[in-house]
Amino acid sequence: MDIKNDIKPISYIKTHAADMLKRVNETHNPMIITQNGEAKAVLLDTDSYQQMTTSIGILKILANGEKEIDQGKLIENDDVFKQLKTKLKKNE
Repeated sequence: MDIKNDIKPISYIKTHAADMLKRVNETHNPMIITQNGEAKAVLLDTDSYQQMTTSIGILKILANGEKEIDQGKLIENDDVFKQLKTKLKKNE
């Protein structure tokens, strides 16, 4: 992040929206939008946003898995494969 160029007041957006979109999409750096001197929003390109939401989803899955391990909700590998084989045989 380039703090000097990636933090802009809302008044700048009003007059330079197209330039900001171009910069965000080219650099993949988010832009912090301020109002009355306080950070209020973030402008992010769609590719970076998609990567971020995918990463968060994966982290949630991992956190849920760790929680289930801590709670003792485990199934042995052999039992999983037996269940799968049983289901596959039923579908034949």
